[in-house]
Parts: sequence; structure tokens; C-alpha cells
Amino acid sequence: MAKSEWSFKSAVELSAALAARKVSAVELTRDAIDRIERHDGKVNAICVRDFERALSAARDADGALARGERKPLLGLPMTVKESYNIAGLPTTWGIPAQKDFIAKEDSLPVTRVKDAGTVIVGKTNVPLALGDWQSYNDIYGITNNPYDLGRTPGGSSGGSSAALAAGYGPLSIGSDIGGSLRVPAFHCGIYAHKPTFNLVAMRGHVAPPAPHLPFERDLSVIGPMARSAVDLSLVLDVMAGPDPIEAGIAYRLELPAARHTAFRDFRVLVIDTDPVMPTDTAVRDTINMLADNLAKAGVRIERSSPLLPDFAASSRLYMRMLMSFLAASFAPDVYAGARAAAAALPERDNSLAAERLRGIALSHRDWVAANAGRTRLRAQWRELFKTYDAVICPVMPTAAYPHDHSPEQEQRRIKIDGKEHIYPDQLAWPGIATLPGLPSTAIPTGFAPDGLPIGVQIVGPWLEDRTPLKLAELIEREFGGFVPPKMFDD
Repeated sequence: MAKSEWSFKSAVELSAALAARKVSAVELTRDAIDRIERHDGKVNAICVRDFERALSAARDADGALARGERKPLLGLPMTVKESYNIAGLPTTWGIPAQKDFIAKEDSLPVTRVKDAGTVIVGKTNVPLALGDWQSYNDIYGITNNPYDLGRTPGGSSGGSSAALAAGYGPLSIGSDIGGSLRVPAFHCGIYAHKPTFNLVAMRGHVAPPAPHLPFERDLSVIGPMARSAVDLSLVLDVMAGPDPIEAGIAYRLELPAARHTAFRDFRVLVIDTDPVMPTDTAVRDTINMLADNLAKAGVRIERSSPLLPDFAASSRLYMRMLMSFLAASFAPDVYAGARAAAAALPERDNSLAAERLRGIALSHRDWVAANAGRTRLRAQWRELFKTYDAVICPVMPTAAYPHDHSPEQEQRRIKIDGKEHIYPDQLAWPGIATLPGLPSTAIPTGFAPDGLPIGVQIVGPWLEDRTPLKLAELIEREFGGFVPPKMFDD
């Protein structure tokens, strides 16, 4: 069966076609299912299929459309990261001991997208405990990059990015603490938005068998993924807002409008590399080309600023706070070993690897001091955004790399222009937005010489998510965006 005319359309385009009765929700859902059945043996993005309920939801959507109902996502096929609870489906986070866990109720974000009319066709693969930029586990196997099956699609929302690149519906939702929305977007040539911290309530996005309760995971957020920048806002507006059984009792969300709507009004700081985590030639080239094109389009571009917080210092702080949070779930023997290793570190060792070890052993007293440092960092970013509207910088230092499933991530290496670097040090670039909790939109900007996608992130001011999203939309409109992988030309 040949690719339908709808397979790679944006959600906005599909919504218009549904409203105009040019296509039905059932047809769109069957198209997504057909593509999964034909291609996912190679990609392995969809780890849990829910086709029967999807077709039933699509029939309901067609009935609602026929009655003249309009909802933001009505009739649109969507995939959901495996880490979200969906009633009646497994939630494992890739943890073998949880392979038989079945969620009893939908997570709040899933409830919100369902209430907006979406049709969920299945859940997408993740790494073990969402802890890698590769998406593989012993329950569901390895997810491959649709642009090169021998390479990672990114992680931990790698199943979602691969599904979007392969045409399995126009939308997905994922999560991000170490780049898990932005990195897969970068590696699969799609779009993702990491919202401002705590903008989207996370109830039900929790590792099994934890209870279905409101909570905040330090640094972590959930957010939308799509093949078009404009679709990100469509989903974010549905997902965002406080939990109705907690903060939502008193608070309502009212995001400010984008600062500007035309290139000529934007002031943007562009960073293409840093000694803390250098970027390779292909990544630098695409950032510089984008900067040049934006300048020609009227954007006021600057390439350095004393207002930019010290990247080395903030990266070290991020490593400590990230690992302090993640270590809470470490097995006792692993935690004890890491604490012993941290105690043996020379005081003068301020490498990122050393800071990760120190983070695992961080006392609450030291965490409070680190959190004070984060507060000062947020103040620095507030000052920067009085001069600039956005910061464009790398997501990762290289395009997608070959699968590397060696168990000790600290022992893995990536090559940047031929020189080896420590694999987890790549956390530095996602961390630039994660530590201060800032919104960041990942966009594709082109391809490396070997044909692999690359892109950038657009970091915006606190709670001004609409500003980086609007800049992403303008860039897509002016310079183009997602390009489907060749193996899915059929």
C-alpha cells in the first residue's frame, strides 16, 4: 500500500481537513496503523499497540465532527510515551520487574489530550527507567532511528521521535529531565518543546508501581512532540495547567503572549559551542548558517554576551542536582558504592564526571546550598532576557551515533571531530535550560554530511513558552522544517 497523502501532514493541516470532511478520523487512524504494521518491524517505536480502542475512538470522533463539534485535537492520531499511565495498558518504564504492571487509570496529561479529542494508537518505547539517550530495554527491545537503523533515535522519548519521523500520526508526548524531549527531536529531525518547569501537571507520569498522586519531580517536565512547530502549541495548550485536585483548586494558567510575531523584532543570542562540551563541525555549521539566515531576515543576532551565565559552573551544578535526584531510586549497593567513590575524589577534581559522583552523595544540607545556587542562576537568566528574547544553542554535540548498549554509561565515549569525549558529559547542553527550569523548543535545521538530522534548541524566558515557540514557527515557515526519511517514501 502506498503512502497516503495524509501520512506526513501536520496536525493543523489534518484538523482543517477533518473539519472540511476531506478525510475522516477513522481513515487517519487506519493510515497510522497501516504504517506501524508495515514499518515498525524495522523501527520498533511502538511497544504497546492499542488499535481496537483507537478505531473506536476515531469512530466517536467522526460522530462528533458530524455533529459540528470542535475540539483542539479532535480525530487526530497520537502516540504516547510508555512512561505515561493509560488505563488497561502496561506501564513499565522498561523495568523488567514491572513487565506485568497494568495501569488502572489514565494519567492527567492523557486525560487532557483525550478530552481534547485525540485518538491514541499506542505507546512508544523508552530506555530502562528513562535513563539514556538510546531507547532500548529487555522488555521491548531496541528502537532504531528511521534515518539510519543502526543509530539511536535519541532518548528517553526515542520511541516517540522515531514514530513521528516514520509517519505514525502527527503528534506524541514525552518527558525531559536530561534532554529526553529535545535530544530525540534533534536525532530524528522533528520538533519538541520542554515547557517551563511545573507548567504541565504530571500526575500519572510515574514509575510503577508508584501511586497515582500529584507530585513534582525536581528538574523533570513533560511536553509535546510533533513534525511541525505550530503543532507544539496546539498540544501544549491542551496539556498545560495546574492539577485540578491540587494547585488548580485556586490557580488558573494564563501564559503571556509571544514577545514578538515578526523576525525584525527579535533579539537573539546565538551560541554554537563551548569548551565544556564542544560541538562538531556539522552542528556548528548548521547553527552558524541559521544565525546568518536569521540576521538576513531581520533578527538582531549577537554571538556572545557577558550576561550569559557561566556555562561551566552551571553545568557542574546541574550534574550535582540531577544526580542527587536520580540517586534517590538507586539500589542500596549501587548508592553505597557511588558514595564511597565520591568520598575518594580529589577536592580539586571539578570535572563533570566528578560532579555527577558528588551529586549522588549530596547531603540535604548541600542540596539546599545547591538550590540557592540555582536561585541565583535563575536571576541571571532573568537579567539576560531583559536584553534578549531567546538564546539559540546546541541540543547535542553530534548527530545520532551508532547503538552502544555497554552497561556503564560513564565508560562510553562519543567522538566529536575525531576526539573522544565522555558520553554523559553531553548532559551539559540540555542542562542549560533544565537547571533553571526554562522553556526550550527543539527544531530541525538540516542534515549532517552523512544524512543524519541535526538541529538546535531555542531557550526562552521563564513562563514565556510562547516566545521560543513563536520563533520556531517563524523559522519553520521561512526556512523549512521536517523532511521525512527516505526509507519511508513508499
